Amino acid sequence: MVSYEWRGSFRNDEVGALHAEAFEYPPEDDDWLGQLSRHSLGWVCARESGRLAGFVNVAWNGGGHAFILDTMVSRSARHRGVGTRLVQVATSRARDAGCAWLHVDFEAELEPFYLEGCGFRPTPAGVIALGGSAI
Repeated sequence: MVSYEWRGSFRNDEVGALHAEAFEYPPEDDDWLGQLSRHSLGWVCARESGRLAGFVNVAWNGGGHAFILDTMVSRSARHRGVGTRLVQVATSRARDAGCAWLHVDFEAELEPFYLEGCGFRPTPAGVIALGGSAI
């Protein structure tokens, strides 16, 4: 059984490992807790048998706009609704916090997940590459 917790506790190394697995690159030594504590409205942790099985970050502008970032689900928990439930919890909590909008951007292959599975609607948007990590 998978449990979901808003602003759930986590260790930097377990989120780092999940992020590396989800986005297919070597783990980095990031201070997830410090970054999220400073910049996020919250996050959702999904745990199965005590192990971090999924995670999503909800960044915000401190007002009416929240942003889904880093939706990730472990390989062993995929295709069981974990990602959809993560986003549902994040959506509910952003609404409870008074946010009027929840934004997300994604790669083309994730369009069915976000638009059909999670209820987002397409909107025009733009991005400028500033260097560093590829999008």
